[in-house]
Amino acid sequence: MRVTVNGVRLYVDIEGAGLAPDGPAMREKPTLILLHGGPGADHSMYKPGFSGLSDIVQIVYYDHRGCGRSEDGPRASWTLDQWADDLKVLCDTLGIERPIILGTSFGGFVAQAYATRHPGHAAKLILISTAAKFDFPAVYAAFERLGGPRASQAARNYWSAPAPETRAPYTEICFPLYKAQPQTGSSDWIQRLISRNETGVWFNGPHNEQGRFDFRAALETVNCPVLVMGGEEDPITPIAFSETIAASLPPEWVRFERFAGCGHGIVGDNPEAAFATIRNFILDES
Repeated sequence: MRVTVNGVRLYVDIEGAGLAPDGPAMREKPTLILLHGGPGADHSMYKPGFSGLSDIVQIVYYDHRGCGRSEDGPRASWTLDQWADDLKVLCDTLGIERPIILGTSFGGFVAQAYATRHPGHAAKLILISTAAKFDFPAVYAAFERLGGPRASQAARNYWSAPAPETRAPYTEICFPLYKAQPQTGSSDWIQRLISRNETGVWFNGPHNEQGRFDFRAALETVNCPVLVMGGEEDPITPIAFSETIAASLPPEWVRFERFAGCGHGIVGDNPEAAFATIRNFILDES
């Protein structure tokens, strides 16, 4: 379905009933909203894996403006503030109260913007392989460690000057290093993924929105439980980025989980541990 949010039609998909039969009553399940990575990608990266959580949550997938199957809107609106406000208005439009928000990578940037602009709206946050402030030299060093000078140079060429001609070699050389474990199962999800490269080129780099955002101070205002998950072999959001997020949040709200042997795609590298961690956090009522 498509839902009009702040003047732009967003592609939205919903999995699972919000009300489930439970003996003589109907039990209301919490709503989990998944914010995809990118920018410029789409929600399909979460399918079918996250379907396994539909027994405990109703799942909302959607594509951000300028991404996937959603409308673009003005390019000047491709900002974290706007993407965050879109999320809040999407909840208002669908009647979703106290959602659980899960953001991976770029989706984690949006989740932090939303949580700090709309404190008290979310019931819980899950931040996977993301950053409160992007440290480009740390990224170049991580690619150097994992892929040598060729990977480091490809990363430096793209992130310092995002453009189609620098993005193509980055995709070829650096993307394979995002995954720490050998490919298991089908890789069809890569072919299913929609990649809107123009959105990434607009957002990425130290001189664009990616280089300007800094949530470190604002994270002190978050007042709901937060699960932070980081892969120890992640080159694009190194584990130190997750450590910074955890240190910036109020200690009484944060749970930080490190995943040894995992890269940027924690769920892909270790699905059993990743989904167990997410499930336990969702079910935890303490």
